[in-house]
Amino acid sequence: MECMFGPVLWSWPSTFGFTEDLCQIGAGVSLPGILAAKCGAEVILSDSSELPHCLEVCRQSCQMNNLPQLQVVGLTWGHVSWDLLALPPQDIILASDVFFEPEDFEDILTTIYFLMQKNPKVQLWSTYQVRSADWSLEALLYKWDMKCVHIPLESFDADKEDIAESALPGRHTVEMLVISFAKDSL
Repeated sequence: MECMFGPVLWSWPSTFGFTEDLCQIGAGVSLPGILAAKCGAEVILSDSSELPHCLEVCRQSCQMNNLPQLQVVGLTWGHVSWDLLALPPQDIILASDVFFEPEDFEDILTTIYFLMQKNPKVQLWSTYQVRSADWSLEALLYKWDMKCVHIPLESFDADKEDIAESALPGRHTVEMLVISFAKDSL
């Protein structure tokens, strides 16, 4: 799913400028965060503190892309840790394909909610592969006083049979969404 953020981030400078504070959660190999940093964003990469190998992959991606200054922190969804408490307010949170296990949905949104407390205008940008039409974030968004806007893939030319020479989205249903506080909270 990380290749889905490519077209979005290439248009970043004209949309958001070069100085956004950005955190990528569940970073994996960190492609969206690396690309955002290359576009000039101030980026913090994160993955589970319980998976040190994943954090090492993030650090290796930074080194291979000549971005050794990027901060890599261990954040476990749903857990309030010192690293989470120490994060500065963010403008955008990237989450590439983190909504793949329904039992993690609330932990992810709990972490996002905590970050929204630091900056109520922060947005979560997420692309994900739809794995079941029965899975929904709607009740959890309501519980945490958040709203979700679906971004059509064709709005950033990601509705093709293959993106960035990958097989995605191919026959998979891929969605992009932007989650923020509900209007009443601002």
